Amino acid sequence: MTEIRHIVFDIGKVLIHYDPDLAYRDLIPDADDRRWFLETVTTGDWNLEQDRGRGWQDAEALLVADFPDHEPNIRAFRQNWHKMVPHAYDESVAILEALIEDGHDVTMLTNFATDTFAEARERFAFLSKPRGVTVSGECRLIKPDAAIYELHARTFGLNPKHTLFIDDSAKNVEGAKAAGWQAVQFTDADALTDDLKRLGVL
Repeated sequence: MTEIRHIVFDIGKVLIHYDPDLAYRDLIPDADDRRWFLETVTTGDWNLEQDRGRGWQDAEALLVADFPDHEPNIRAFRQNWHKMVPHAYDESVAILEALIEDGHDVTMLTNFATDTFAEARERFAFLSKPRGVTVSGECRLIKPDAAIYELHARTFGLNPKHTLFIDDSAKNVEGAKAAGWQAVQFTDADALTDDLKRLGVL
């Protein structure tokens, strides 16, 4: 078993809850209409470009040009972002904090727009506890591209083969493995605890 010396956490859906549907339940009460809007207009691929560093003004302008009748709801995405992240996953946060308290080297690597990450950091104090973070919107690189894993390793002096990455996305887990890291897919805190025990971290 290769020793784990560095532990890297994703944030969304690992440490804090994220669900765009929550921001639109009052704005688009009909579930089918709401699903259409989120899957056709403010799609995951569209939002990913903000995580890559595109500004919200440009992002909104693109959609308003294609869907002018939906302009208020398009602009509501950023305006109501705080509703998409209503709470942290307390059990996951407890694991992160315990690892830090036990002396493990913990950092974070996340696909996140620069401004919304700053907002999240103000709301969730634990996001300032790890040694550091690589935010996709700041470096304009994005998971699962190899370049962002390589940047994170260089920035924080990580040895890839001794680094464990924790992410809810299978694509991002595979991206980390392709970069030479060890990685596990997050499903819940109990499974993560089992993974950390199996790997000799706990």
